[in-house]
Amino acid sequence: MAGRVLIVGAGLTGSLCSYLLGQRLGGNVQLAVWDKARGAGGRMSTSRCPTDPKCTVDLGAQYITVTPSYAAKHKMFYDELLAEGVLKPLNAVVEGMVMKNGSYNLIAPNGISSVVKHFLSQSGADVYYERHVTHINISDGKWQVCRKSGSPEVFDVVVLTIPVPQILQLQGDIQMLIKKTNGSNWNQ
Repeated sequence: MAGRVLIVGAGLTGSLCSYLLGQRLGGNVQLAVWDKARGAGGRMSTSRCPTDPKCTVDLGAQYITVTPSYAAKHKMFYDELLAEGVLKPLNAVVEGMVMKNGSYNLIAPNGISSVVKHFLSQSGADVYYERHVTHINISDGKWQVCRKSGSPEVFDVVVLTIPVPQILQLQGDIQMLIKKTNGSNWNQ
């Protein structure tokens, strides 16, 4: 596979997708990640106080619970994030949480969005913020992607990692494809 690949969404799914594609395809593909927000994170974002950079709050996920069934499947990711200092063990009890045997919690000392930022930085992708996708059309096997501001761009592959309600708001040929794949069930 060669060509241009666009990943829409710079949250955990988009960052991990770009990381894995970058690792497996390397220089055979030109990766781009677009997100409508001003920064990475999606539902794993960290907000910082404008007057005190030490004052942060994680919006969405505040910690990651590793269960025995997922620990083995995702060991390479956890090991990398722990080795890089992106994650560290949470050595405190989360009040009211019932933990399964063998489960443990991890926190991100620099904010939960640092997990997403780590994978984006390791992906080799060109990452662009404030690129709000509005239309996706297909012509001659190429995807034309339009955004609120700026010129449309053409890609060989488009991967949507944004929430389903946002996908359903997209205009263009994507609407026809959603209907073809019985996407009307996504509303339920």
